[in-house]
Amino acid sequence: MRLALQKPWCVRTLGILAALMPLLLAYPATAQEVHPTEAQVKAAYLYNFGKFVTWPDHRAGDSGSFQICILGRDPFGKVLDSTVSGEKINDKPIVTRRISRVQEAQACNILFISTSDESRLPAILPVARAMNLLTVSDMPNFANHGGTIGLVLQEEKVRFEVNRTAAGEAHLVLSSQLLKVASKVIEKGTPGN
Repeated sequence: MRLALQKPWCVRTLGILAALMPLLLAYPATAQEVHPTEAQVKAAYLYNFGKFVTWPDHRAGDSGSFQICILGRDPFGKVLDSTVSGEKINDKPIVTRRISRVQEAQACNILFISTSDESRLPAILPVARAMNLLTVSDMPNFANHGGTIGLVLQEEKVRFEVNRTAAGEAHLVLSSQLLKVASKVIEKGTPGN
């Protein structure tokens, strides 16, 4: 009699499992197909670049936070904020700021220059270098035009190019690990020299 009571429970459980099986089998395939967006990859790069750059001593202690600033139209939305939420670089909490003029970037460590400011680039870069900022952008040929790190699409993947001369002029030391994974390293040739 005890077996008779357990049997309906077993049949019901097996029926539920059989009904859920297609969902359980479909989940891993769906999870494998999910890829980060371009904005998520670029935000992750911005966060990680800060770990592989050394700023001059006078800049290292300027602020109680590590600031990533976006100059111009923000291409990230909330993606950058969520990427760095709760994270630290050099034992400092990461703060994101949106600014409209390079002169507002005094406390920034990393300055992402939006493509909306491409026409102002020749005026922005010398000021950013004087402030010892790591400049990053996804505008075409950014590193060739004197920016420190240019984000580029290669074979449908986000990669980055590094301009060592621009980094040197900003008194930034780039880790050899960062240089090893760059798709291109430019040794000289920033505009305005």
